[in-house]
Amino acid sequence: MSKGGARSSLRRTTAICAVMVALLMLASMLFGAGSITPLDSWHALLGRGSEESIFIVHELRWPRTILAIVVGIALGAAGTIMQAATRNPLAEPGLLGVSAGSSFAVVLAIYYGADAVGVHFGIAILGALAGCFLVLLTTQMRGAGTDPVRLVLAGAAFSSILMAVTTLILLHDQRTADEIRFWVIGALGGRPSSYLQWAFPGLIAGLAMVGATAAALAALSLGEKVAMGLGHRPVFTRVLAMTGVAILVGTATATAGPIAFAGLIVPYFARRLVGPDVRRALPVALLIGPLILLLADILSRLAVRPYELPIGVVTACIGAPVLIAVVRSHRLPRL
Repeated sequence: MSKGGARSSLRRTTAICAVMVALLMLASMLFGAGSITPLDSWHALLGRGSEESIFIVHELRWPRTILAIVVGIALGAAGTIMQAATRNPLAEPGLLGVSAGSSFAVVLAIYYGADAVGVHFGIAILGALAGCFLVLLTTQMRGAGTDPVRLVLAGAAFSSILMAVTTLILLHDQRTADEIRFWVIGALGGRPSSYLQWAFPGLIAGLAMVGATAAALAALSLGEKVAMGLGHRPVFTRVLAMTGVAILVGTATATAGPIAFAGLIVPYFARRLVGPDVRRALPVALLIGPLILLLADILSRLAVRPYELPIGVVTACIGAPVLIAVVRSHRLPRL
């Protein structure tokens, strides 16, 4: 495909994804697990509904919709950049222990009495950073950094250890059990709108860092010697990229808890739509991420009405087939 055709295809795909996100935002405002009907919700959107419907739509569903968009952008960008940096189609914050490190750090902070929202965000980012580099270092020590299966196994082992310790904390301190369960499962409901004040700076900082590495990562996909010949520094690029990933994952985890498979689903569909070049996949991932999260959140509200499923359960149901498809792919060893 020519450069002009590629740009046209990217614009068309981006436009379609943007329209779908807008439609799902509307659906997120209209549908829910509560007793009000979609028609009631529509009237509430126009400011003509009952006090109950206006409260539900504007005070509960609107912040939740924005949170889904923020978390979707963060996890979509994080997954896309992580896969490009490791050249591994199985690299994903949940599978590699990054989300586990972030959520465990917050659980530990809650256990020791840290209640401030800003502290949660800072701790979540530090935990994500520690989990990310610990798993990558473990695989490099065994010379298996390019082996996607070993990388995932190392991440799964790390996540299991942290989950076991979290369970011990949960059993030891029942007073904080409900809040800790949130950080283990992941959910968008019940989060105060004040979380957005902390989520936006983390999102912007993380996107700025990963966006700055996109061109260098595209060059690295051709080989380190080629990238160095083009003036890029591979080690610095990967460190900057993974730091940006940690900020994005930490922000998403502090906002909604660990959401499984989102970082795997988004880059998979982005590459299927626009190809493997990270410079093209990243902008599309920024739209597919909110699309997936909004869809999963809507399904979580409607699947077991009048109750709700944790959104992490829904993304796991979507992500498991994607993981199988990636594993069965003949291009598994590297992107």
